[in-house]
Amino acid sequence: MGKSTTKALIPLDIAVLTVSDTRTDKDDTSGLLLQTSLQEAGHRCGDKQIVIDDIYQIRAKVSQWVADDTTQVILITGGTGFTGRDSTPEAITPLLDKSVDGFGELFRQISYDEIGTSTVQSRALAGFANNTLIFCVPGSTSACRTAWQKIIAEQLDSRHGPCNFVPHLKNSQFAACKSRE
Repeated sequence: MGKSTTKALIPLDIAVLTVSDTRTDKDDTSGLLLQTSLQEAGHRCGDKQIVIDDIYQIRAKVSQWVADDTTQVILITGGTGFTGRDSTPEAITPLLDKSVDGFGELFRQISYDEIGTSTVQSRALAGFANNTLIFCVPGSTSACRTAWQKIIAEQLDSRHGPCNFVPHLKNSQFAACKSRE
């Protein structure tokens, strides 16, 4: 972890969305991993939902959270592959005001060490919509673990430096990142 920018963690309000035609609350291991991980890190899970892999249902749920004054981050698992039903990137991309290109690039780089060239089949992405940060990761539990532990957790930690995403989120009172010294 980088050097600390503040002493106390600023807890964030995070929603979790599982995109799947087959998962239920009983077997949603990926969504549960993300929910548990964010709570263990000191953040709040404001909502957790499962929607089928349908562009308009995904977009409707995410748009509701983006419009909500309290949801600061949305973690989406599933629908990032290449099957006919995988439509998370198509649902989310039109909602984004800014993309975080480095997230997908870094996720695939890290994943290469774990799954080799199969990582090119991941369309993981991230971006901002109405100052709400949205991360879209594959549906496998191991991919969610990789994304959370190796990228997302630090970037949602207000103590991580030299930069993190906390200052850019809605309702954040946190000062912007300082330049690297």
